[in-house]
Amino acid sequence: MFRLRLWFLALLICCLGAGLPARAAVTVSFYSHDFGDRFPHAFIVVKGKLDGSGQAIDNNFGFTAKNVSPAILLGSVKGYVQTSQPDYIAKSDRQFSVVVDDATYARLIAKVREWQDRKQPSYSLNKANCVHFVMELAEVVGLKVNRKSSYFKKPKTFLLEVKELNPALG
Repeated sequence: MFRLRLWFLALLICCLGAGLPARAAVTVSFYSHDFGDRFPHAFIVVKGKLDGSGQAIDNNFGFTAKNVSPAILLGSVKGYVQTSQPDYIAKSDRQFSVVVDDATYARLIAKVREWQDRKQPSYSLNKANCVHFVMELAEVVGLKVNRKSSYFKKPKTFLLEVKELNPALG
């Protein structure tokens, strides 16, 4: 009789839990793209649903020079936050992902907008490139970063360094 009551209680809990909405969350994935049709690049992909509104999220953000030319070697040039096509993302390497809540997602998008609204020229190979951009986004989602990294021109290596600094990303 006790087993039957226990089984019934477990079934009841299971059925009640099935009626609850699934917890929404947004996954932020950090990517690198090695040499190829574009120079090495770092960017993020955000996918999921906001818990508060249920809004579906599916976007990506990277920071780059408006025009890739030898001028980027000489100093600052016009920069912008770009979104990449699915084929570019598919040819890139996801290094790690983190799940964030609505508040963190809002802070992440605020940081992206901050980079979008920077005074021009805003892209600097040495001070404000795609790796600097993803570094700041990594900080927003709570990851440890090395602000004195020697890998600011090596997106993949930089992201692997972030992964080492955050063992939970394993």
